[in-house]
Amino acid sequence: MFENLSDRLSRTLKNISGRGRLTEDNVKDTLREVRMALLEADVALPVVREFVNSVKERAVGQEVTKSLTPGQVFIKIVQNELEKAMGEANEVLNLAAQPPAVLMMAGLQGAGKTTSVAKLGKFLRTREKKSVLVVSADVYRPAAIKQLETLAQEVEVEFFPSDVSQKPVDIANAAIDYAKRKFIDVVIVDTAGRLHVDEAMMDEIKALHAAVKPIETLFVVDAMTGQDAANTAKAFNDALPLTGVILTKVDGDARGGAALSIRHITGKPIKFLGVGEKTDALEPFHPDRIASRILGMGDVLSLIEQVEQGVDKEKALKLASKVKSGGSFDLEDFRDQLQQMKNMGGMMSMLEKMPGLGKLPPDAMAQLQGGKMTGQLEAIINSMTPKERRNPDLIKGSRKRRIAAGSGTQIQDVNRLLKQFTQMQKMMKKMSSKGGMSKMMRGLGGMMPPGMKFPGR
Repeated sequence: MFENLSDRLSRTLKNISGRGRLTEDNVKDTLREVRMALLEADVALPVVREFVNSVKERAVGQEVTKSLTPGQVFIKIVQNELEKAMGEANEVLNLAAQPPAVLMMAGLQGAGKTTSVAKLGKFLRTREKKSVLVVSADVYRPAAIKQLETLAQEVEVEFFPSDVSQKPVDIANAAIDYAKRKFIDVVIVDTAGRLHVDEAMMDEIKALHAAVKPIETLFVVDAMTGQDAANTAKAFNDALPLTGVILTKVDGDARGGAALSIRHITGKPIKFLGVGEKTDALEPFHPDRIASRILGMGDVLSLIEQVEQGVDKEKALKLASKVKSGGSFDLEDFRDQLQQMKNMGGMMSMLEKMPGLGKLPPDAMAQLQGGKMTGQLEAIINSMTPKERRNPDLIKGSRKRRIAAGSGTQIQDVNRLLKQFTQMQKMMKKMSSKGGMSKMMRGLGGMMPPGMKFPGR
C-alpha cells in the first residue's frame, strides 16, 4: 500500500537532511520533488497545489530546534500536512440512532460494494458487538442478491431476502420493519451499482435515500482508480448527503492518489480501507497512521490492534503454559503459529506496518508479497507424520526426501524450515525464562527469510 509514493518521498526527503537552516532555495528544490512524487501517485492537482503551498509556507525560515535536524523538522511538517489532507483523525460510524441504525452503501459497479457490506457487517458484529441485518436492493443483478446471501452466512450476520420483482424502496422498508420487530441494532442496505454515473441511477438512489433516511450514507470506491475515485465520489456527493467513504482494493494500489484526494475534493472523510479479499480485511482509516506509513515510519498502533484481534488467546495461553512447565515446542505448535499469522493478514500485512520496511531486500519483499513463504512452510509440516511433527529429531535423510516430495518442495526447503523451527524453539525457551521478552526480540531476526533482518537491526 502506497509503496511508490513512500519510496519516492523517502528518497526525496533524505536530500534535505543535514542543512543548518531551512531556506527558500533548499525547500524549493525538495518541494519540486515532492510535487512530482504526488503527481506520479495520481493525487488530484488542486490537492497537490494546496499541499505544496502549505508545506512551503510552514517550512521556510524555520530554525532548527536543539533536538531536531532540519530534515526532521521538514519531515514533521510534511507528515502534518499529509494528515491534514486526509482528515487529521479517524471518524467513526455514527450509530447513535433509535435501533435499527440504517447504513446505506452507494457506488459504481465493480467497486467492491457488496463485499464491503459483508466486511462492515462482520466488523460491527465482532468489534462493536452489534446485531446486524444486511439486505440487497440491487434488483438488476440477481447474482448480487445471491452473493450477499452467501457472504452474510460466511460473516454470521442476518440476511433479509429480496427479489428482482420488487422495488428497491419496498425491499429496504420491509427489511427495516423486520429489524424493528427483531430488535436488530444495524441494517446495512446494499444498492444497485452502474458502470458509470447516470441520471436514472442517481434519481433511484435519491428516492431510496429519502425513503429510508439512513444515519450513514457510505460511498464505496476503488482505490486503484486514483484521482478518478475522488471525482466519482464528488458526483455522488452532489446527489446524496454522503457521510463517509470506504476505499476498497487498497492492497492493490501502490500509488495512494485516492486516499490523498478524496477528503479535499468531497469534504467527506474516508472511514474504512478495504485491504484484501478476506471478509475481515477492513480497517478503520486513521490519517495519522497512514501518513506515518507513507513516510516509511510504520504504523505500530495498527500492528498491535491486528495482533490483538488475530491471536487465538486460548491457544496462546495453552502454549505459554506448556513451554513454561517444561514441555517442548514442537512442529504442531509451529504450524499453529503460522496459521495465526495467516489469520492476521499474513507476514506482509504485518511487516508493512513496521518502521523501515523499505530497507528490506527486494527478493525478500517479493517472496512475502506473494504469501508464498507461509504457505510453503505449512505444506512441508502437513507432509510430515504426526510422530515426526512431535519429534523433529527423527527427520533425517530419507524422511526429508519423502516430505519434500509430498509437499512439492526441495530438500533445502525442508532443511530451512527445520532451521527456522529450531530457532523459534530456542526463542520460546528464552521467553519462558527471566527477561524473556528482550531475548525474544533478539531471537526474532533468525525467523526472517534468508537475507532479511528486522529493520534497524
